[in-house]
Amino acid sequence: MNSLKIKKDDNVLVIAGKDRGRSGKVIATDAKNGTVIVSGVNIATKHKKPRNMQEQGGIIKQELPLEASNVMVVCSKCHKPTRIKTEVSASGEKTRICKKCGAQL
Repeated sequence: MNSLKIKKDDNVLVIAGKDRGRSGKVIATDAKNGTVIVSGVNIATKHKKPRNMQEQGGIIKQELPLEASNVMVVCSKCHKPTRIKTEVSASGEKTRICKKCGAQL
């Protein structure tokens, strides 16, 4: 199984694709497929048919997954898109660190 350096609730910037330059918060990640779902980015329109009398149909806008390599984490301290460095502390705890300013993510 692959591991992603991008986690849920990270602020990310899209660096490739039709939504390049847009940013948003990560809603979900899928390490197995290497994809992330970002709020307000990669929106698709789905036409939903009601399956029974209680269910309502209509046109639904939905976020679709993006390849994780097409987004970069935005540092909360320097507010720039950055790569992530992982350091292991003396107690064995892993921390994510901004490559640009050295702040802990």
